[in-house]
Order: sequence, then structure tokens, then C-alpha cells
Amino acid sequence: MPHPPDHMTADELWRVFLTTGENTRERRQRHFFAPLPARRRCKICFAPFDGISAPFIRSFFDKRPSNLNPNICTVCENFASRYQGGAEVELSMLFVDVRGSTSLAERMTTAEFKKLIDRFFRVTTDILARSDALIDKLVGDQATGLYVPGLAGPEHARRAIGAAQDILRATGHADPGGPWIPLGAGVHTGTAYVGSVGSADGATDITVIGDAANTAARLASRAGQGEILVSQAAFASAAGSLGELDRRVLTLKGKSEPVVVRVLTRYS
Repeated sequence: MPHPPDHMTADELWRVFLTTGENTRERRQRHFFAPLPARRRCKICFAPFDGISAPFIRSFFDKRPSNLNPNICTVCENFASRYQGGAEVELSMLFVDVRGSTSLAERMTTAEFKKLIDRFFRVTTDILARSDALIDKLVGDQATGLYVPGLAGPEHARRAIGAAQDILRATGHADPGGPWIPLGAGVHTGTAYVGSVGSADGATDITVIGDAANTAARLASRAGQGEILVSQAAFASAAGSLGELDRRVLTLKGKSEPVVVRVLTRYS
């Protein structure tokens, strides 16, 4: 594994990236990429994703939209595999679950159900990307977005909640005829370990680990159709932008104490 630049440890590099969005090596390339014309570019190093210079950038620098978030380039994926590590940071997490997916699958052919889930993932990933989330997982009937300060900014809780509203609105939860796929969502703000999981010579993924991530996942699993369960920490971090919301106290699996949440059913 290569040594981290500037005599920084891998964990120190991760902390800088997660909290500021800066990557020491890529920051130095901004002066070169910034003048190149493009409508879409990496928000970290400014590498163009389209325009006349994009083919050269892809072939010479191997920079293309990342699977983690198409608003950043593959440097993040390369960073994760090269520098195994991570950091504990405060972030906001959004988990979105399909409600009653087993029943849905029973009423459809396999091809129909796959088409439905594919449409759910397309809509969800587009909104997660536009709201500057790291797309952590697309598994089965669940999608997860990580809102770290370095990408989503200091108002990461508000952006995670807004993305949840956008997803439910885009899937028809505000329509008179009801949604084309039933969803529930959970948003939680807390401190968790974010970094690369895997091995330097094998598969590597960027993910979140810890009690805060488990809490966010449990909230999504307890949300009813059309509900966004917002933890008290995320609600407070959103700085009153949500107004008054119903309060609910939940007993979550694996939690020794009840968890207070706010129930959001507005999608604008």
C-alpha cells in the first residue's frame, strides 16, 4: 500500500476528506482542471465529465463519475482502496426502505418486480447524488445515503431530510392515487466511523459503521408507508426548518433506551 502524502496517516487523510471535502493530491490538480469547459465536473478536483476535454481526462487521468456519487470522480474509490482507514465524524444518514416488498414480489412476475426495484434505485440514486450524499448501499429493497460535512456541508441534516422528502414525492406519496412503490425512511444525525472496508488487495467499499448507523437503519425499518422518521438529533440539527412535527417514542431493537423521533409526512 502506498504511503499517504504529506506525511499524513491514512486516517488523517480520511478525516480531512470527510470533514472538508479536500484530498491533498487532488486539490493540487484543481488549477489544471478548473479552466477546462464542462457542464458537469467533479466537485472535489474539478475534473470535467463532459465537454471537449472529457475523453482526454478519462483516458489520461482515469477520472470518471464515481459509483458512490456521480458528482465526484473515481478518485474516491481509488482513495478507498489505496488508503485503508477512516475516521469518526458527525454526519447525517438517510435510509430508505420499500414497505411490504415480499407482498409486492408475490403479486408480480420476477421481471415486473425487478423493473419496479430498478426504477426505485434510479429515482433514489439521482436524488441522493443531487443532494451530495455518498451512496453507501443499494441492497435488495433498501438505499442508503451518507451526508458527510465535506460533501454536504454543515447543514447535512437538513439536506438528508430534504432528500428523503424528494424521494417520497418522486415515488408518488403525495399523489391522490398513492405511490407507485411504498416507502418508509429514517434520518439520523450522529457520530459514526466512515471509511474503507475490505482489503488493500481485494474488494473495497466505503461504508458507515457504528451505533448511529444502526439507529438510522432501525428508524427506516419502523417507518410506516409515506413516513420519514427523523431522530431528535437530526431534528435539532436541522435548526427548526421543519416546524412542528408529531413526536413519537420508539423502542428499537438493540437499543437499551427508548428513542424519540419526529414524524414527517410533508414532501415539500
